[in-house]
Amino acid sequence: MSYTVFARYYDRLMHAVDYQERAGYLCAVLKKHGHDAGLVLDLACGTGSLTVELAKRGMDIYGVDASAEMLAEAQQKAAGEELSILFLRQKMQSLDLYGTVDTVFCAMDSINHLTLEKDWRAAFERVSLFLNPGGYFIFDCNTVYKHRVILADNTFVYDTGEVFCVWQNALEKRTDRVAISLDFFTKRPDGAYSRSSEHFYERAYPTETICGFLQSAGLMVEGLYADLTFQAPAAESERLLFVAKKSAAKAR
Repeated sequence: MSYTVFARYYDRLMHAVDYQERAGYLCAVLKKHGHDAGLVLDLACGTGSLTVELAKRGMDIYGVDASAEMLAEAQQKAAGEELSILFLRQKMQSLDLYGTVDTVFCAMDSINHLTLEKDWRAAFERVSLFLNPGGYFIFDCNTVYKHRVILADNTFVYDTGEVFCVWQNALEKRTDRVAISLDFFTKRPDGAYSRSSEHFYERAYPTETICGFLQSAGLMVEGLYADLTFQAPAAESERLLFVAKKSAAKAR
C-alpha cells in the first residue's frame, strides 16, 4: 500500500493531533526509563510531523516509510523548518539500515497497518536486528477494543474546509481486522467536486499476543501505558504505548 491519495490529505485530516505534545511525551518516556535517545529511527514516519518535532528537540533522527508520497511530504516539511533529515523508503517488515540505532519510535498506530502476524513478527525482528543492545523500541498501537467498538462498522465524516472526507469501516470480527475506505471530495474552480479514494486495512492484536511477538524478537517489555500517560491501560483504552528494550542476548 503506497497511500498515494491519503498522503495528500493526511495532514489536513490529522490537524487535531498535537505533535509537539506527542514529541514531549516520548521524551518524557525516555527520561522515565533512563534511556539516552542516541541515534533515533522514526519508523513508518508518514509525512514526518513527529520526526520534525523530535529533531527540533535536538534528536539525531531519521525517518523510514514505505510510501514515496508520504516521504515527499516529509522532506518538504523538514526543508521548511531548515532541518536536514534523512528519509528512506522501506517497509517495516523488511527494514534494512546502514548500521545500528539506539532508539526506534513508531507512532500513530502505524504498526496496525500490518495485517498479517508474520509481518508483525518480521517488523519486530528487523527492529531488534538494528537496535544496539540495551536500545529501546517505543511504539503505540490501536487496541482490540478500538477496533471492535470505535472503528467497527462505523462511518465518520470530516470537513476541513479544504477537503470533505467520508471514512467507512468494515470489521472482520474473526481477526479484528478493519477494512478502511476513504473517499475525498475537493472543490474545483468550476464549482464541481473531484473525488479520489484510498483503501487499506488495519489489524489489532491482544496485548499479551503483542508482548509474545516482542519477546520472540528479543525485545522485553519494560513499560505499557495508556496513550499519552503513564497510567496502566484500562479496558476501554483505545491506544497503548509499548516500551520494549533489546536484550544483550540479541546483539548482532
